[in-house]
Amino acid sequence: MANADLLKELRIEKHLREEHGQGPGRWPWIAGGIVLALALAAGVAWWVINHKAIEVQTAQAQSPVANAAAGAVLQATGYVTARRQATVSAQITGTLTDVLIEEGDHVKEGQVVARLDDSQYKAALEAARTAAAASHALVSQFQAQLTQNERDAVRNEALVEKGLVSKQVAEQSRTLVDSTRAQLVSQQRSASSADAQVTVAQVNFDYCVIRAPFDGVITTKDAQVGEIVSPFSAGGGFTRTGVGTVVDMDSLEVDVDVNEAYIGRVKPNMPAEAVLDAYPDWKIPAHVIAIVPAADRGKATVKVRVALGQKDSRIVPDMGVRVSFLEQAQGEQQTQAPKGALVPAAAIAQRDGQGVVFIVKGDSVQQRSVSSAASNVGDQSLLPNGVDVGDTVVVSPPAELKDGDRIRAATKAAQ
Repeated sequence: MANADLLKELRIEKHLREEHGQGPGRWPWIAGGIVLALALAAGVAWWVINHKAIEVQTAQAQSPVANAAAGAVLQATGYVTARRQATVSAQITGTLTDVLIEEGDHVKEGQVVARLDDSQYKAALEAARTAAAASHALVSQFQAQLTQNERDAVRNEALVEKGLVSKQVAEQSRTLVDSTRAQLVSQQRSASSADAQVTVAQVNFDYCVIRAPFDGVITTKDAQVGEIVSPFSAGGGFTRTGVGTVVDMDSLEVDVDVNEAYIGRVKPNMPAEAVLDAYPDWKIPAHVIAIVPAADRGKATVKVRVALGQKDSRIVPDMGVRVSFLEQAQGEQQTQAPKGALVPAAAIAQRDGQGVVFIVKGDSVQQRSVSSAASNVGDQSLLPNGVDVGDTVVVSPPAELKDGDRIRAATKAAQ
């Protein structure tokens, strides 16, 4: 009985026992973690999709020029080009010993711009002159010999008539005269050849002095003292092909690419107005020189040459220019410049039946409504409001583009 009582004391009461296997376990925590990870992944995917930068083309809104709305039938952009420019180079290969030009220098036709090492050509010239002098000395010798032989022949003829010498002696004298005369003619031709060699050596020696081909301005200096210049590019990249570039500033004109869909509006001698990108408030009178009879199939454009009515030191090659082709010459119309900004017509999109443009602000876009009364100036549209001059707009905005979307700019579209 005592043992039974001890066993009862060691037994755990039922209400004190922990129910085994009745706890919550780990599976709710695992399921919750999976759900949370899926939700986080879906959120990241949504953010990436809705914040992915859209690649777009952009262009800058331009300021309309005076008479653009009333007198301009077309606007196009291009660059200032020089019809007369040249890379000044040597006609022989040599090492530069003097370079007498710098960028911006004004030069005159025939002015010395550089010199080559002339020691070799100077020696060749002296050798040619010496050979020519020797050849002419031989000519003098043969002339003297011929004179003497002719006198001997005359005397022998007289002696033959008197019977003092045989006819054979007279014949030998005449033969000697003819032989000496032939030698004299040959030597005279040799002397002429020697003179020609002197001329060649003199020309090569003169080539060591490089001169400006015409009046102009030096735009680039391409070689320094000690470098080798050659017209044949001998030696690869270590040989210069020119000393510098000279441009005749009086030959500057404008080359513009006009969309082939509008080329019918341009006529030869048509008045125009040019505005340099560097000086937007300077209106330069101009006129069409010629329409180049060739099209660029890649750009679908035709080149038009435009003459500038004013020459100024501010106009330099490769400057960007906007040209307005006018119905009437500048000065015949007094219309003030219209208000607003010019943008490519393709920059205007339709959203909910209303015209809008997308303005680039940093790495995102801002949608702005524009007036439906926008007027076309060539391939551009004049917007009286909604866009300011200098704003960057999206050209041909994608249908999915909306206000606030992030973008990345591709190559700027032609304006």
